[in-house]
Amino acid sequence: MTACAESFEVGVERQIQRTHGGRIKISAQHRGDRVIKTTLLVLFGVTAYALILFGSQNINIVQALASALHSFNVVFLQPQATTYDVGTLLNALLISVCMAVLCTVFGAFIALFTSLLCAHNITKGPVNSVARSLVSFVRAVPNIIWVLLFVVSAGLGSVAAVVGLTFHSAAYLTKAYADAIEQADSGSVEALKSNGANFVQVLFQGIFPSVMTYMLSWTFFRLEVNFVNVIAVGAAAGGGGIGYNLFVAGNFYLDLHQTGLIVYIILMAVIIFEQIATTIKSRVK
Repeated sequence: MTACAESFEVGVERQIQRTHGGRIKISAQHRGDRVIKTTLLVLFGVTAYALILFGSQNINIVQALASALHSFNVVFLQPQATTYDVGTLLNALLISVCMAVLCTVFGAFIALFTSLLCAHNITKGPVNSVARSLVSFVRAVPNIIWVLLFVVSAGLGSVAAVVGLTFHSAAYLTKAYADAIEQADSGSVEALKSNGANFVQVLFQGIFPSVMTYMLSWTFFRLEVNFVNVIAVGAAAGGGGIGYNLFVAGNFYLDLHQTGLIVYIILMAVIIFEQIATTIKSRVK
C-alpha cells in the first residue's frame, strides 16, 4: 500500500513538472480584486492631486496641528459644566431621546402598512412599482431637507424635526420591512391559505412572526440613527434638544469644556441605547 502511494505521488510531481515547469500555477486574480485596487489607486491619485492644489493661505501647519491637539485635549480630557449645568443638559438629552423615539415609533407604524405595498409577494403590478418609487424618492432626500421643508410651515422647534425625521424613517423602514416580508417562509403562508386563512390571518400568523426579529433589529438600528439625526437637526435647524446646546456651546460661546461634557453625555446615551437594543433582541429570539 505504501509503495503504491509513493509511486502515485511521484507520478503527480512529474506531471506537475512537465505541465508547469516545476511550478504550481496560481489562478489569476479575481476581477473584483482588480477593481478594488484600481479604485484605491484612483482615489489615492485624486487625493494627492487635491493636496498639491490645496491652498494653505499662509497657515502655519505646525501651529495649526498644535492648536488642534490642544482643543482635543480640552474637549476630551477637561470636560466641565460651565455654560449649562448637568441638570439642564440631562433635560435636553431627555428631549432628544423622546424625539428620536417618536420619530421611530411613527415611522415604524407607517412602514408597517406601506411595506405591504412594496413587498413583491404581497402586492404586484403597478401599485407595487408606484409605492416603491415614492418610497425611494422620500428615502433619497436627506433628513435635513425634510426638516427644513417643515420648518417653513411649522416653524423652528421640535415639531418640524419630528415630522421631517418621521418621513425619512418611514421610507427607510418601509424598505427594510418589505425586504423582510419577501424573505418570509412561503411554506407556512401556503399552508395557512390552504386551510382557509384570510389575508389578515396570513399576515399576523404566518408572515410577521417569522420576520419579527429581523424587523425589530432594523427598528432599533433606526432608533439609534434617529437619535444621531435629532442631535444634528437640533444643531443645524434649531430642532431643540441637546444638539442645540452643543451648537450653542461650540459655535456661540466657543466653550470647549462644555462641548466636551456634552459629547460625553451623548456618548453615554448611545451606549445605553445599544445595551437596551441588544437585551430586547436577545429576549425576542
